[in-house]
Amino acid sequence: MQSRSKLVIPALVILLPSIALAAANSKRHDIKSKAWTSKYDKYFRKYTKRYFGPGFNWHWFKSQGVAESGLRENAISSTGAVGIMQILPSTYADIHKKSPYLSSGTLSDPRWNIAAGIFYDRILYKRWLKTLDKSSPENDLYMTFASYNAGHGRITRVLNKTKKQKGNIEGWEDIKQHVPSQTRHYVKRIKFLMGKD
Repeated sequence: MQSRSKLVIPALVILLPSIALAAANSKRHDIKSKAWTSKYDKYFRKYTKRYFGPGFNWHWFKSQGVAESGLRENAISSTGAVGIMQILPSTYADIHKKSPYLSSGTLSDPRWNIAAGIFYDRILYKRWLKTLDKSSPENDLYMTFASYNAGHGRITRVLNKTKKQKGNIEGWEDIKQHVPSQTRHYVKRIKFLMGKD
């Protein structure tokens, strides 16, 4: 009985903000990219549902895939990040340790690349849920994307430094001018694809 309770609590941590975010995103948005195709939709839907709950808007992660690689499965960055979600092999190895389910696939396979990217987003999202006071689900998501791009440690340092300078801050809007420009443009691109900018 105790192990069952442990499984339910983390799901609720993700599911409640997910329901709020789904409601906030229920209106249809116009996709603003030539890279937006339906080719990988089944994977984005499946793994968003698995890691964020059934009500979460999977388009956020598809927008992230467009921002990362233009949904190109064979994309390789100059730093060695691979695939649609541009995951470093070292990050993928860490993900394998946390999710045995993902260990059956390879980083170059679009299905597993998308699954690993969304799983990693979930890890980051949960960290921001615990860190930020008075935060909104979208704000937590923007912080997640910033962390995905620049690293959680780096974004946390920016947040802490900004808190010392400005006092009470709530998240992305308060720190975005202090993050690397690449990260700022990355989050802006995802927001643009979602019709938020």
